Amino acid sequence: MRVETDQADGGSTSLYASQKKIYPAAVSGTFRNLKWAFMAVALGVYYFLPFVRWDRGPGAPDQAVLIDFSSRRFYFFFIEIWPQEVYYITGLLIVAAFVLFLMNAVAGRVWCGYMCPQTVWTDLFLFIERWTEGDRRERMKLDQAPWSLDKLTRKFSKHVLWIAVAWATGGAWVLYFSDAFQLVKDLATGNAPMIAYVWIAILTFTTYALAGFMREQVCIYMCPWPRIQAALTDEWALNVAYRHDRGEPRTSAKKAAMLREKGEAAGDCVDCAQCVVVCPTGTDIRLGSQLSCIQCGLCIDACDTVMKKLDRPTGLIGYDNDMNIHNREAHEPVRYRLIRPRTVIYSVLIVGALVMMLFTLTNRALVDVNVLHDRNPLYVLNSDGSIRNSYTVRLLNKASVERVFALAVEGLPAEARVEVVGGSQVGADGMPIVAVERDRTREVRVSVFVPKGVKIGASEPVVFRLTELKTGEQAIAKDFFKAPGG
Repeated sequence: MRVETDQADGGSTSLYASQKKIYPAAVSGTFRNLKWAFMAVALGVYYFLPFVRWDRGPGAPDQAVLIDFSSRRFYFFFIEIWPQEVYYITGLLIVAAFVLFLMNAVAGRVWCGYMCPQTVWTDLFLFIERWTEGDRRERMKLDQAPWSLDKLTRKFSKHVLWIAVAWATGGAWVLYFSDAFQLVKDLATGNAPMIAYVWIAILTFTTYALAGFMREQVCIYMCPWPRIQAALTDEWALNVAYRHDRGEPRTSAKKAAMLREKGEAAGDCVDCAQCVVVCPTGTDIRLGSQLSCIQCGLCIDACDTVMKKLDRPTGLIGYDNDMNIHNREAHEPVRYRLIRPRTVIYSVLIVGALVMMLFTLTNRALVDVNVLHDRNPLYVLNSDGSIRNSYTVRLLNKASVERVFALAVEGLPAEARVEVVGGSQVGADGMPIVAVERDRTREVRVSVFVPKGVKIGASEPVVFRLTELKTGEQAIAKDFFKAPGG
């Protein structure tokens, strides 16, 4: 919103600067190469990972990474997560949060500058824009020029490529939820589920809008992280910074030489503004640390290029901490402390969480049992005087082969009897035998009888023990046996 105030001369003064379109210029250098590398790896993994295969045995899906809603499973190479194990997803989110905190403690918004999806796709869209419309000056001239066949061709080509990338982004996303090869075939022939087309359309639109038009506005106004990270950083975190002690006062190279000949002060900054024109958010780093700076380091590459041309030392802009900025102004030695309490704590928490998750993952059971006691009625007095309690028992087989289990109920007198409603095989010890298909759950109704005359309390704790007949692997669930009196 633009607010104006009346002036005595009848004019008006804007309280807020109008939003100007940013035309980031191309730049080359170390940090630009790092961004290219991160972009190539991130996009390569995102677009092609659904097509990677992983053999899990006959009958099991062979897609390496798959979120299978129909079977309620999450597959990640050799890892298989069941709905009951959602705590692993929670653990990964916690680890990701601590990694983000650690990155911030070490180098500020380095995540935003290199690995954030908004940054990665914006970089790709900017690359397409430069390829079709030219670099900064050419794009500015093209926007100001009247419409012509050349301008229409360039603009049309850019948007076609943008939409193609956005569509590929949405298409790749849905491939993580179904077999990629089959879904690609179904999408091409129009036989895919409608929900797939809906999500492709949604992600195509959001990618096209966020990476093509909103760009820096997402980083500055929509993303909460720059506000959060300000509360997590400290004076030792490395951030992109301008060395005021060396760069000021700014002046042209020719005037700086004249001032130095006279013995007067002249900074290394020649006020070329290259650090501003290459910035994807239009930030002037010479004004100090700002919320809009995503710490991508492109201004470092631009400044170093200018310094090399002028035969001046590089590093006028670089990753530095607040302590060194003050130390240089006070002519004190610079210091760096990457290892400090908060980085150590974050590292320990990350390693600890990963080790705990790995331990539980490698030692988790492939069988489980859950028991639900009937609530109405809690017990039934049969005509022969026996007491019956009924339970719903859910057996879980996480193995890739069918398995057979013996079901025993412990904690009751030896005269107690266990039956599976609907019939089942009975083992040598008289316990019911239940088969469960591979990678499935099976729900059975179980009745437990205590004969007449057997002394039993009003609420006896019992243990349902499930034992795999071949391996002896067990799982237990606790409940109660209810009776009329004590």
